[in-house]
Amino acid sequence: MTAPQVLAGRGLTFQYQGAQSPLFSDLDIHVQRGEIIAVLGPSGVGKSSLLRVLGGLQAPARGEVTLDGEPLLAPHPRVAIAFQDPSLLPWLTLEKNVAFGLDFKRQPRRDKAERAALVDEALREVGLSDFRRAYPSELSGGMSQRAALARCLARRPEVLLLDEPFGALDEVTRREMQALLLQIVADYDTAALLITHDIDEALAVADRIVLLGGAPASAIGQWDVRVAQPRADAIEELGQMRIEILQALRGAVRRPRKDIQTCALTASLAVAC
Repeated sequence: MTAPQVLAGRGLTFQYQGAQSPLFSDLDIHVQRGEIIAVLGPSGVGKSSLLRVLGGLQAPARGEVTLDGEPLLAPHPRVAIAFQDPSLLPWLTLEKNVAFGLDFKRQPRRDKAERAALVDEALREVGLSDFRRAYPSELSGGMSQRAALARCLARRPEVLLLDEPFGALDEVTRREMQALLLQIVADYDTAALLITHDIDEALAVADRIVLLGGAPASAIGQWDVRVAQPRADAIEELGQMRIEILQALRGAVRRPRKDIQTCALTASLAVAC
């Protein structure tokens, strides 16, 4: 029996103001509870813009995004977003940074004990309980990303949207964070969509891989990764899939489009969780 779609985008078309043509067009994508979807594609193809549309941060020109079957027209408390920059507030302790997301607009009102319990649980999940009184300047890159995930988890989201959150980390820390993502999805039974440029990362964590390509972009390939976790020993099976994805990705590379404007996300913290 197929799990219900938690977050779905149907017929999505997005175009920057002043651009001559859409960045992506008629794109369908969905994610189910307990599933990790990885989205790959060449630079500039629209991966991050797609994530912002799915998160309600930007409106599509056409198409719709639904959360549990209801239209999603703005950032929603049940959808949490984490970016490559953890965006921790340097004047707050780790504990208060994690609790900060509970004050965002449209969040349910909770009493002090409820908030403390949510923060405690989130810190335990990411392994930072002993650092609750530390400040961001005292944290490593990996710990900062764990803190950003904890800030999301404190809200108990149904959907995690992740925009290359591990891209700036060293290889060992990155693998630790990938393992943590798998654990979070299993423990919280959440749905997760991961934007990444790394084929190996997609193969390590994703249940499905979607490849974007073309101009305007669309989904030009999809792979079901039916390999049990952990996948470290599935070299032959994943190796063949990696070759297929790499070949498709090479075919998807296109020339930069001069008519696409760069959209800066100036308030990333306000929507990060």
